[in-house]
Amino acid sequence: MGKTMRAIGLMSGTSMDGIDVALIDTDGEDSVARGPALTLGYDEGFRSDLRRAIADARQLADRTARPGCLAEVERDLTERHAAAVAQFLAQQGLQAADINVIGFHGQTVLHKAEMVKPLGAAQLVPGEVARTLTVQMGDGQQLAKLTGIDVVHDLRAADAATGGEGAPLAPVYHRALAARLPQRPIAILNIGGVANVTWIGRQGELLAFDTGPGNAMIDDWMQRRRGAARDDDGALAATGRVHDDYVTHYLRHSYFGEPPPKSLDRNAFLLELVDGLSPEDGAATLTAFTAASIAGARAHFPEQPQLWVVCGGGRRNKTLMGMIAGLVEAAVAPAEAAGMDGDAVEAEAWAYLAVRSLRGLPITFPGTTGTPTPLTGGVLAKA
Repeated sequence: MGKTMRAIGLMSGTSMDGIDVALIDTDGEDSVARGPALTLGYDEGFRSDLRRAIADARQLADRTARPGCLAEVERDLTERHAAAVAQFLAQQGLQAADINVIGFHGQTVLHKAEMVKPLGAAQLVPGEVARTLTVQMGDGQQLAKLTGIDVVHDLRAADAATGGEGAPLAPVYHRALAARLPQRPIAILNIGGVANVTWIGRQGELLAFDTGPGNAMIDDWMQRRRGAARDDDGALAATGRVHDDYVTHYLRHSYFGEPPPKSLDRNAFLLELVDGLSPEDGAATLTAFTAASIAGARAHFPEQPQLWVVCGGGRRNKTLMGMIAGLVEAAVAPAEAAGMDGDAVEAEAWAYLAVRSLRGLPITFPGTTGTPTPLTGGVLAKA
């Protein structure tokens, strides 16, 4: 067991809701003491900037390039994260010197994973590579300078460079959290912009992958049809009719038949299919698609979970949660019912991963990203 460190995790991820800040004390292994957390929402003006950045990023071939508005938005994003850290520390009566490290995710603007492997292969075999281009905006060195705290960032790059898909990265933290729960197997489901699941077996085995869309399609639909950031509580979807033929059409996408590990970009599925529907029916249909794609993940599990624990903003969508519960044939509970903070889990994970990175411990595994061997990662920016 290593030295316990105090770490802050910063998560914005694939959604455009805002910044989650979380504090934990951990050795990067079994010792995890969860601390306070804070969520700071983005204003609509900055969400608009992020949408422009995501559009400008679609043609990227170099993960370090910042064409169009990307450089300007990245500066703003980094400064907002530094301000979030300052606000969090002030609220908690802490100083920069009290924190050992920040784990900085940044904003994902592009994630394209093209695995080169035989049909049906569960993971890469020697000699094969993954062509994964994953781009997270956020200047780690500048964040370290602004906050006066060492920053571990770019945690996906090493995995992608050696054959993994660079996502998801939270599973090893999910396993640490689940250690105190009796159910096995157990599924930890995070519904952010993209939904991802971590399956934890009876002996702690890990299998993880993106299940399909999370909140992204629903949020984009609400923005397009109602000028709203999200479907609060799933209220609009609850009044609409699900068009099953559209759900079936979406589910025919080749992604769902591919074996894990696998990962998705937030814009992998197009809204144009449902453009002719009413706002209510479109919301209902997209919510049903998200739920069905999550339930479909069960086909890849070695054994069915006894419990699904749901984290992320999607757990607040009552219509979506009800649909998931009706499809997975197991208990479904929000993170809080399992003693977790559903808003903070991903930010906590980045704090935990930063400590593992500093200690040279693996953060990705064959069963989570397809990397050939367990692998550490991350870039350290010294304050």
